[in-house]
Amino acid sequence: MSNLKVGYSQLNVNPPLGIGVSGYYIPRFAKGFLDDIEVCTLVISLKEKKIALISLDVCGIDTSLINSYSEAIEKETGISKEDIFLSATHSHTSGLLVPTAAFEADIDTIHAWAKFVGERVVDSVKIAISDLKDAKMGYITGWAPERVAYIRRYKMKDGSTMTCPPIDDPNIDHPIGTLDQRVHVVRFDREGAESIVMFNYGLHADTINGDLLSSDWPGWTRKTIEKALDGTKCIFFNGAEGDVGSTNVHPKDGDMNDTEISFDNEMKSPGMARFVGRALAGTILQVYDKVKYVDVDKINIVNKVIKVPANVPSAEDLPRAHEYKELHDSGRDDLIPYTAMELTTVVAEALRMCRMENGPEHFNLRLTGVQLGPVAMVGIPGEPFTDIGVGIKEAEGWDMIMPCALTNGNEGYFPVKSAYDEGGYEARTSPYKAGVAEAIIEGGKTLLAEMKNA
Repeated sequence: MSNLKVGYSQLNVNPPLGIGVSGYYIPRFAKGFLDDIEVCTLVISLKEKKIALISLDVCGIDTSLINSYSEAIEKETGISKEDIFLSATHSHTSGLLVPTAAFEADIDTIHAWAKFVGERVVDSVKIAISDLKDAKMGYITGWAPERVAYIRRYKMKDGSTMTCPPIDDPNIDHPIGTLDQRVHVVRFDREGAESIVMFNYGLHADTINGDLLSSDWPGWTRKTIEKALDGTKCIFFNGAEGDVGSTNVHPKDGDMNDTEISFDNEMKSPGMARFVGRALAGTILQVYDKVKYVDVDKINIVNKVIKVPANVPSAEDLPRAHEYKELHDSGRDDLIPYTAMELTTVVAEALRMCRMENGPEHFNLRLTGVQLGPVAMVGIPGEPFTDIGVGIKEAEGWDMIMPCALTNGNEGYFPVKSAYDEGGYEARTSPYKAGVAEAIIEGGKTLLAEMKNA
């Protein structure tokens, strides 16, 4: 064993029933639970350095809450707020942490739950610190099986681009992009305590729909791993998932088993979450015993801010945007001349335009790098396309690089440059101009180089 020490905690952060459910542009209110909403925390210590890696079962965590939670962790535990890696799993069936116009009546409940979550996050770090044990680390990369994930943006035969087109639409031509099916696995074996498996894979946690609260497929993966491997706990950090979903637009054989087509043209059900969770757990189990153990001689967290131009709307676009926003906020989506995912797209685009009517001209995005010996994590404060993850993984000097979405921020979609010409939900709703993805790749690689040489 080296001087490496690892502590772990896993707490539920269940919200009250009736709270607004996050993830869509239609109001949903929680009527029950499929499973617990949880916060999982790793505290890793080497010599005098401690870092906290936190995974929370919510759709996203706004920067204001990130700052509030991180400051509380620093005050209560002594771990610097600069050494905190706080990430959302992106569950679309969790409670809202920040109220929106559609949930104004729910504002007190949402604020109360956000406060409770912050307290539990601090508790989770305290518990993980008290659980620190001597440990060794190993890592390996597996490969996700078929039927788990699909690029969800498609070029249509009429030349248009559509996110989540209808199942078996004859106008579908081909997906735009290539999946990254690598499942990165890091294993910590601890003296006299449970082992911890951490994994990273890029896929929307949006396989359920409805008004029952759930951690979605990440929770299923954790539970499956913990049942299959006695004395093992599991923590997940989502990867570059911005353009990746679980719907096969040309289902065959048993693809529709225990699932149904949702309002937004996707295959969703509790059964779908179970399938994806078990399938990815199977990948982890295939490689778990064959990790490469290494001596971790250095841990570190480095933060880097990059400046990117904002996607400010034109004056010509604003009247229609305000019209759609007013209809949406008053619950009259039926008067907007679109349906399914096209309706979601124009509503989200209108909200983006109205929000940015008066700027800003630029945004500052915080990238967060974590070094665990030869293994690196790169936290991205929003939803990056697959190609961003692939680009960052090409950085030299590391044995494994894990891009992590929705980390230390919830700043929207980061589409690749070509997506802005092609169209589709993600590019039309992104608050950033074309080039943001490429800036994140360059910034991520620079961050990794700086961290390597720190």
